[in-house]
Amino acid sequence: MGSKIDPKELLMAAWEAREMAYAGYSNFPVGAAIQTKSGQIFKGCNIENVSYGLTICAERAALATAIQHGERDLVAIAIVSASATPIVPCGACRQVLAEFNPNLTIFSEGFDRNTLDWNLIHLLPMAALGIISQRN
Repeated sequence: MGSKIDPKELLMAAWEAREMAYAGYSNFPVGAAIQTKSGQIFKGCNIENVSYGLTICAERAALATAIQHGERDLVAIAIVSASATPIVPCGACRQVLAEFNPNLTIFSEGFDRNTLDWNLIHLLPMAALGIISQRN
């Protein structure tokens, strides 16, 4: 498959991941699927906790799986939920994803299967600025 992005395949993998979500507190299961430059797809789902700040977002769960498999060259991520409109990654997920590719392509679908897409750089411009400032 290589790094050619197939949004439908990536979104389908995210919907599959959503089925595994542990979302008993919010009742808002989310699924994510990350595609790497090698063409591999890694899935993740949200895992909630009674201490809500300890919840793991689907995007970071998918990223952790990719990293565990030695993959760091991300090209795209799909995020799905049963919301009326497509969702975007939270600020923490944006920053973590930007560590690996600030130009990451993001696809998102809600229950109506209307797909939107963005580039991460548009959702989190200058992600590395704080890091660079601290180094100087």
